[in-house]
Amino acid sequence: MGVDPHWEQQAENWLAWARAPAHDVYWSYREAFFALVPPARRATLEIGCGEGRVARDLAARGHEVTAVDAAPTLLAAAAAAHAGGRYLVADAADLPFEDASFDLVVAYNSLMDVEDMPAAVIEAARVLRPDGHLCACVTHPLADAGGFDSPQADAPFVIEAGYLEPRRFEGRFERDGLEMTFRGWAYPLESYSRALEAAQLRIEALREPALPAEAARRRPEEARWRRIPMFLMFRAAR
Repeated sequence: MGVDPHWEQQAENWLAWARAPAHDVYWSYREAFFALVPPARRATLEIGCGEGRVARDLAARGHEVTAVDAAPTLLAAAAAAHAGGRYLVADAADLPFEDASFDLVVAYNSLMDVEDMPAAVIEAARVLRPDGHLCACVTHPLADAGGFDSPQADAPFVIEAGYLEPRRFEGRFERDGLEMTFRGWAYPLESYSRALEAAQLRIEALREPALPAEAARRRPEEARWRRIPMFLMFRAAR
């Protein structure tokens, strides 16, 4: 499998973290992402669906969703929460679909969890119809390269590690009594660009959204993310 077994090992922690109301930053950034997503057509694939929140949001917007993940526990939870979807255990770098099967492929915060990210992008392009789109969100390469030296809103952002080479990432987080360990890969922006080039996909739109002001008011300690982007979002097509 092209996805680290870490996500299956962390499945129960992620279910608690992702499904606690307004706990995860997804709820602050999802509107920025869905502003990039084309209207629903015939068939949408989500790669790395986790517990299914993006698939459910896609379905709520009219998409007929097929979703894949390599973590069986998370996939079962996603299927249980969305009876109208199609959920399959699969490797992002070896999708079990024929060429040109989907109008839209979505990869929300999953490409950085795939060991062979370029192969996953090529697979996404393979299953896209000629007029299809790939919409993705990843942890911003800048955010992966460093960190704030204090929790204050004006804290300096310090880059200590190297940026230009892909590298492993692991971080443990605790908030409001919940714990989650994230592990994956940190890629520079050029790695994503080269992967899209190799898949013969061109970037149509690219966004670096700031944390919404309302979210910063709810959690003042997160206001520093209005200065440095937490996520990179893009839409690509042939």
